[in-house]
Amino acid sequence: MLSKIGRLDNDAKKELAEIVQSIYKSLDNNKKAKAEKDLIKLSSTPNYFIREFVGKDLVKYADQDVIFSISENMIKHRIYGVRATALFYFFTYYRDEPEKLIDILEESFEAVPWESESIVNDLWKRYPELMKERMSSWVDSKNSKKRALSFHGMENIAHSDPGFIMHFIGKAIDDDTMEVQKKITHILTQVARANPIIVFPYIREWLSEATEKRVETIWVSMKKLANIGVQKNRRERSHEFVMFTPQTI
Repeated sequence: MLSKIGRLDNDAKKELAEIVQSIYKSLDNNKKAKAEKDLIKLSSTPNYFIREFVGKDLVKYADQDVIFSISENMIKHRIYGVRATALFYFFTYYRDEPEKLIDILEESFEAVPWESESIVNDLWKRYPELMKERMSSWVDSKNSKKRALSFHGMENIAHSDPGFIMHFIGKAIDDDTMEVQKKITHILTQVARANPIIVFPYIREWLSEATEKRVETIWVSMKKLANIGVQKNRRERSHEFVMFTPQTI
């Protein structure tokens, strides 16, 4: 019996693989309606890891046209798990075509928020230059959830391009929505740990002309950075970090 929560052990993966194979067998026998019904039943689960396993496994079926068609229906389904399974399929299907994957995310990120965050994080790791381009338009969106998602995973370039991150944050520093403020404070903390000598001059400049709301947003990060600064065993305690953190505060 598959667990409703938690990671999959080998027995669970074996059981899932057998169920998926039975769905493929239905498709081989031209029983698309039965296959789709069984796939939706399997996907209607609160277990993230089942949805991920099934969605990614779907790319293994020989006739991808029929799977693609079924997944297009599933991503609009009323049940969250079904939509999430379909998104994992598209994530795997378009793994080497990130532009198309981002286009799908544009349509589905609100309906499948948790999995969308996971995918956006992966895209920042693998395609940072493309993400810099595409997320620069997302941060200007009228949709606050889309603006917040544009930051998710940006810490993956904290070492390689802190200047881009600080410019990006600067475009949204006065955003008054909680989702975006939380993302800003998280990213500020991460990039300041990685490159304090670049980050703190930006923070000082933002604070010099700050509204009360902006101070509030930045101060959450500064408190976290201050706590790191006084912990002697933290790797982030470089000379620059130790010096610039109290100066900026």
